[in-house]
Amino acid sequence: MPAFAAPRLGGHDTYTRLVFDLPAASTARTAFSSGSGGNTVLTITLQVPLKTERGNLLEPGVASYATAGKTVTLQLASGSKTASVTVLPASGGQPNRLVIDVPFAPAKAGSTPAATTPGGTATPRVPAPPRQPPAPVKVAAPVLTVVLDAGHGGVDSGMVSRWVTEKDVTLDVAMRVRGYLTQRGVKVIMVRSRDTQLSTDKRTDLEARSRLARAGTVNAYISIHVNSGDSSADGIETYYFGSTLNTSNRSLAVQENGGGSIGQQLTRQASGTAQSLVGDLLAQAKLSFSAQLAKSVQSQLIGMTGATNRGVQSDAFYVIRNPTVPAILTEIGFGSSPDEGPKLAQAGYRDRVAGAIATGILKFLKVN
Repeated sequence: MPAFAAPRLGGHDTYTRLVFDLPAASTARTAFSSGSGGNTVLTITLQVPLKTERGNLLEPGVASYATAGKTVTLQLASGSKTASVTVLPASGGQPNRLVIDVPFAPAKAGSTPAATTPGGTATPRVPAPPRQPPAPVKVAAPVLTVVLDAGHGGVDSGMVSRWVTEKDVTLDVAMRVRGYLTQRGVKVIMVRSRDTQLSTDKRTDLEARSRLARAGTVNAYISIHVNSGDSSADGIETYYFGSTLNTSNRSLAVQENGGGSIGQQLTRQASGTAQSLVGDLLAQAKLSFSAQLAKSVQSQLIGMTGATNRGVQSDAFYVIRNPTVPAILTEIGFGSSPDEGPKLAQAGYRDRVAGAIATGILKFLKVN
């Protein structure tokens, strides 16, 4: 039976590591070629099959991966030209593994070589005359960075109603939020800027999304979603990570964590993380910033849309479980509502929602 195909990812100082679990011992034959846009493509031929899958990656050095039968294909990021491939035998409870290390692209050289004469002899540089001390340089204010996660995407449509499809609404709103933030000098990292998923495996997809909150210095992480329920349900609610105080909302966490058995599994795992943080004073202090961000965004959303205020709550959403960065998940309305569904289908209303989210973020970051 083919093995589970999604790789485990590891970020290191000078390279990115991908690990694929194999169903049995194997050798690996590698070949490098030139792909579209001049990017290097690494093709690995195994003796054992993997499940068919493909996904985009946000790790340095690697753009995407695909598995099909006994073939693993990696498209390296621009500038990355090589990789090392190792097959490790099963040991210590670990299965057989295919390990791929992709070095980061080398920095471009910026030095100018010494001039040479026609005969090839280097001509010594004439020392420049002493310069006056440079004028003091004004230190620029630190650049604030926000990660925007447009929920779902690609094969994962999220909620679908007669009026809207969640993945389309979240992407449109996130792109509008980006526009408002960049106008105010905030750097924005988009989890996705087109209709795609980071992996067809939901755990890997959510893991890659949340990992962006740890990519350098990030000041806030906002995941945007559309809610669903019976026709009478409406309103906007915003969450930060933690143990739920309202068990009736647990089905929402399961739904946004992938739905079905995988959603239940990831929700249990995230709930365990939430419980483990209860006695961690530092983690609780950091989560309090997430609560403040949630209140700021929720307040603006209600004020600018007039929607029913379902409040700020905590729950075990897998994508915002990392407590080191203020992180929230906002449900911007019920696509299943006869009132809010048609509104979310309108560009003008989505722009109002985006403006509210951006204003809430800017107020939290104290950007004037």
